[in-house]
Amino acid sequence: MDLRLERDMSSCSIARTLEVVGEKWTILILREVWYGSSRFSDFERVLGCPRNLLAARLRMLVEEGILVTETYKEPGWRSRPKYVITPKGMDLVPAVVGLLQWGGRYRADPEGPAVLARHRGCGAQVGVQIRCEGGHSVRAVDIESVPGPGFRMKPAE
Repeated sequence: MDLRLERDMSSCSIARTLEVVGEKWTILILREVWYGSSRFSDFERVLGCPRNLLAARLRMLVEEGILVTETYKEPGWRSRPKYVITPKGMDLVPAVVGLLQWGGRYRADPEGPAVLARHRGCGAQVGVQIRCEGGHSVRAVDIESVPGPGFRMKPAE
């Protein structure tokens, strides 16, 4: 029997992550935060996301600890929240850069990708790589999935 086919999927880290960030607008909000946006009006203008949906996604990102709100006030205006990425949110940057990298390779306009990720320090292009804890670069074909501490089998029927 193949254990992979009989595992309890309720503990799957990928499925649990997608419950939080697996919706288009959520990833695009994270992209915009990474690009430097922080205000609701900026997200609304750039994304074109319906206001109620944008508010719900931002609220969820705050509840999940991926973003926090800080108050800012422009002269002559009332105080408003701005959204700031947390260390937990910064841990999602490799996933967003990975999507950017894949999209730039396979889904870009014929002229090329709209955005390139570059290292501020030297100007070289940034890309996501898979490395093991031993420091080795690892190809996808060399990755094996093995049961972890949260692995569970489906209950017997």
